[in-house]
Amino acid sequence: MPALQLRNVRKTYQSGDSEIVALDHANLEVPDDEILALIGPSGSGKTTLLSIAGGLLSPSEGNVVVGGHDITEYSAKDLTRFRREEVGFVFQTVNLVPFLTARENIMVAAELAGRGSEKAARARADQLLEELGLARRADNLPAQLSGGERQRVAIGRALMNEPKLILVDEPTSALDTKLGNQVMELIVGEVKSRKTAAIIVTHDTRMVHYADRTVSITDGVLAA
Repeated sequence: MPALQLRNVRKTYQSGDSEIVALDHANLEVPDDEILALIGPSGSGKTTLLSIAGGLLSPSEGNVVVGGHDITEYSAKDLTRFRREEVGFVFQTVNLVPFLTARENIMVAAELAGRGSEKAARARADQLLEELGLARRADNLPAQLSGGERQRVAIGRALMNEPKLILVDEPTSALDTKLGNQVMELIVGEVKSRKTAAIIVTHDTRMVHYADRTVSITDGVLAA
């Protein structure tokens, strides 16, 4: 069973009397354990597709199936649970809580999902920090971390609840080539070790070789 299926997904917006097509009858399957790179120019529909796959946006038409469940049929409450428990997001801006430590920023994901005890969440967060090479930075605030370290904390937060699908938006946009490669190697290693599916949106063609497959999008239209 594919981790993600988009079936004839369309997303439109009204602008006065005009209809803007952000995503045009998209069909896509991402199997478990596959890393898909989604490339395209600014405004092509990359982030729209990612947002629909993660339940942040609802499609105007079509179906979105994650782990065999059609999330277009979910209630608002079910969508909230889905976003908290079944999808891991790494946004272009890492969006760490400035007054929480690295450990606490990762633990937030479990707390929002209402998963387990605080002790269990802390142990899981510490395990991730160790894997991410941040064990010595666990008690540091985001302002005390480098850009690459903050990105790694965001990756840890996305992995906290062991999601079925990881969605990553422009992970290397603010990083130099060396650090960008390190972050991509980290994402690939973590995703592959968990046999999880991932979609990575990028405009950085230097990073495409990390993916198992690349799909391009132009004006809302997907092309393999």
